Amino acid sequence: MTGLGFSFALVLAIAYRYLKVAEDPRIDATEVLLPGSNCGACGEPGCRAFAEKLVDGQSSPGQCTVASPDIIDAVAALLDVDPGARERRVARLHCAGGKAQAHQIAEYQGFESCRAASVVSGGGKGCSWGCLGLADCMRSCDFDAIEMSANGLPVVDPVTCTACGDCVDACPRDLFELVSETHHLFVQCSTPLAGDMALSLCTAACDACGRCAADAAPGLIRMEDNRPSIDYASGAPARPDATFRCPTGAIQWIVGKQFQESTGRASQGS
Repeated sequence: MTGLGFSFALVLAIAYRYLKVAEDPRIDATEVLLPGSNCGACGEPGCRAFAEKLVDGQSSPGQCTVASPDIIDAVAALLDVDPGARERRVARLHCAGGKAQAHQIAEYQGFESCRAASVVSGGGKGCSWGCLGLADCMRSCDFDAIEMSANGLPVVDPVTCTACGDCVDACPRDLFELVSETHHLFVQCSTPLAGDMALSLCTAACDACGRCAADAAPGLIRMEDNRPSIDYASGAPARPDATFRCPTGAIQWIVGKQFQESTGRASQGS
């Protein structure tokens, strides 16, 4: 047995000596420069994997939306590559129906979890498509970028948000979306209902009136499933004008935090 163990050890030592793959030392140097948040916003599972892609030339430093411009420039200088485009993204919520807007049909009493409420009884809100307000998204955020407002809606801090996508995965109703920070026009409703049926569930619901589509630049907004769909890829300019005649505030021009903590209404300049 001793001889057999020695033989295996010898084979492994020889294999390691002649078959090992040398790792580019720039990977370690690049990883040291990166933020180390391992948030996944770049599309990789962590900063180490992103560093490997950078060294291989499969990614550009600008894809890290968490790093500061100085860090991006330092990584680009180290690897002698172009920093690349840097489009920062942020999580936004497709719901404005907090406690003050959404009608309650029952009082949910149970495990304080959106997923649990959605499985057991759907929570206490009459709208089956709205935010349940039990903070699964807040608890899933490792960067403390989400807090719950007094109106029972999650408030995302765009400065702290890394667009890691954990809140997207945590929400059982798929209400979160990662969008470009420059996309200020946003629809805050997910109900497929229209008119009085939608408003009977939530005063902030989209009633499918279509005024936003009529007021927006041609090609920017189209109505789909009784909700406005914004096509930023159309090249049509997005302006606040599309929100002016919305009777419920379901579509908003958002700058900064999506909701004000005091009322839960959309913020247009904070």
